[in-house]
Amino acid sequence: MAVDKQKFLKVTLVRSMHGRIKRHQACARGLGLRRMHQTVEVLDTPENRGMINKISYMLHCETE
Repeated sequence: MAVDKQKFLKVTLVRSMHGRIKRHQACARGLGLRRMHQTVEVLDTPENRGMINKISYMLHCETE
């Protein structure tokens, strides 16, 4: 049996969501980010990459 090793990205919110465009706030929420300096691990998928690219000015991202 082949086991897929899924790749994850560590994403940290480094700028506040207060006063941002609603779509950008929705992207941060979609990634699971709720507060400043919170770090979450998300799957490395095209959908998540798109959200990360849209709000890259608010995030710090690293690969595992």
